[in-house]
Amino acid sequence: MPAKVLVVDDEPDLKALIRQKFRKRIRQKELQVFFACNGLEALKILQAQPDIDMVLTDINMPQMDGLTLLTKISEAYPTTKTVILSAYGDLQNIRKAMNYGAFDFLTKPIDFQDLEITTKKTLNHVQQTRIALAKERSAQQAQAKLLIHLQQEITQRQRVEEALRGSQIRLSQFLEAMPVGVFIVDAKGRTYYVNQTAKKLIFKDIVPEATVEQLPDIYQAYLAGTDQLYPSDRQPIMRALRGYKATADDLELHQEDKIVPLEVWATPIFDDKGHIVYAIAAFQDITQRKLSEAERNKMIEELFEVNCNLELALDAESELTDAAKRFVPHEFIDFLGYKSIVDVHLGDQVQREMSIMFADIRDFATLSEKMSPKENFDFINDYLSRVGPVIRNHQGFIDKYIGDAVMALFPNHADDALQAAIAMQKQVSLYNWEREQQGERAITIGIGLHTGSLMLGTIGESERMESTVIADAVNLASRLESLTKTYGASILISGDTLLELTEVSNYYYRFLGRMHIKGKNRLVSVFEVLDAEPTKLRALKWQTKTKFEEAIVLYHQNKLNLALKIFQEVLEINHQDKAAQFYIKLCQQLLESENYDN
Repeated sequence: MPAKVLVVDDEPDLKALIRQKFRKRIRQKELQVFFACNGLEALKILQAQPDIDMVLTDINMPQMDGLTLLTKISEAYPTTKTVILSAYGDLQNIRKAMNYGAFDFLTKPIDFQDLEITTKKTLNHVQQTRIALAKERSAQQAQAKLLIHLQQEITQRQRVEEALRGSQIRLSQFLEAMPVGVFIVDAKGRTYYVNQTAKKLIFKDIVPEATVEQLPDIYQAYLAGTDQLYPSDRQPIMRALRGYKATADDLELHQEDKIVPLEVWATPIFDDKGHIVYAIAAFQDITQRKLSEAERNKMIEELFEVNCNLELALDAESELTDAAKRFVPHEFIDFLGYKSIVDVHLGDQVQREMSIMFADIRDFATLSEKMSPKENFDFINDYLSRVGPVIRNHQGFIDKYIGDAVMALFPNHADDALQAAIAMQKQVSLYNWEREQQGERAITIGIGLHTGSLMLGTIGESERMESTVIADAVNLASRLESLTKTYGASILISGDTLLELTEVSNYYYRFLGRMHIKGKNRLVSVFEVLDAEPTKLRALKWQTKTKFEEAIVLYHQNKLNLALKIFQEVLEINHQDKAAQFYIKLCQQLLESENYDN
């Protein structure tokens, strides 16, 4: 089914130019384009074609302007995305359009290459949104079916309960026929029912008015092997009245000329509202079992030495397993579907969507040169002992150490990775305070985050293998970490990670532009997260965010003189903004280039 685009503009030449630009896709029925001269005509087309994916509209038009059209589209067709056309100087209307829900904007005269890229991006976004909505509707239908099933199950259960209530007489007969004693008390602990087997075992007249606390004294129940009455609060039937299932085999009845050891099981009985209404205890004479246990204990003593040796062997195996977990993350083994490292085989692999973190100490080589090998190891281990727990506390796990660098994976949510990055920077600040107290140099770290698909598995050969992660996403996260030095940033994240955050407004961030990443054909959007920056620097970057991002847009539109001017204005406000310094230098180099035609 072709994607549908509606172009709304009162310039007659634009229709022919757009048909010419997209003629191949239109001819191959990949794209269907509709045209309208103003907002009213556009709304009529949308009524006839409510599944239009994208609207490209001018702002200034007769009868109904583009901003009014945008608000009506946002209300009536929420999955249709609108791209605004406007003159470059009309920045105020562009900002209004973005606030009204515009997906993107293009400036006149139209750069048709930029139009093609924007159209492709917009249509992809619409397609993904509609797929997500379809999945949500499917989930709601499944929940409705589940609810019907549960209602049917409840009805069936009610029928069963009615049948059970109608069989109380038969149940009483069953209890009398049981070969074990049955003793039932009500919620207040008073005797409610005792079967014939129980009466024979107790060997005393039943006292109906007796409470649970009085039972040991009335029926001469003692703690096994002693002359002490069985403690009331340890009675299984007393524990059942408190809501617990309980058993005991250390109770014995003292009768005229013999002692009868008992095993007792007790359980609470609840009503429909979850209140305890009865407690039932079943018990039996275990004299023969006690004799058997005595014989078994003798055999156990003979096997004790063998068991001790076995326990030592098991302890050694457990220590080996614990040691292995310190070299191979147990999460890695879990993802491969195994319980133990001994089950892992060469070539095992699994594909997952995760957030990848790279964290590295800046200028570590310079710092390392001034330390001995032992001091190097002590320093790295001291640093890692502080940031490692932060990663685990945010549901992540460390895949590997690369010298002073850490590669970590976060399998659940992108927010886990970003929160961990912020917490790591704060932990480093605390670590630096301790180092400065000892007269040592402070350190800085850069962190890169990217979210994408990756493969976890094992590589190597039969006698030596290791766990690893393979994916372009890993290389991208590593590249983002290295870019923190270029932009003077503490944390950089990709656009993919930004889109996966649960609530973006919870964070301070700014757009650094779209970068060419080695090995990637597409441009990657890069964002700087400011939450871990020093308070004053974060405030300055947040204050200049709008100007900085405006300059970034102009830079990507190849309007270098305008971008350079705004970057310089940003730098006047915040002299520490290394990203602005970088772009100023880059703009100046491009303007001085002989091949540049501004």
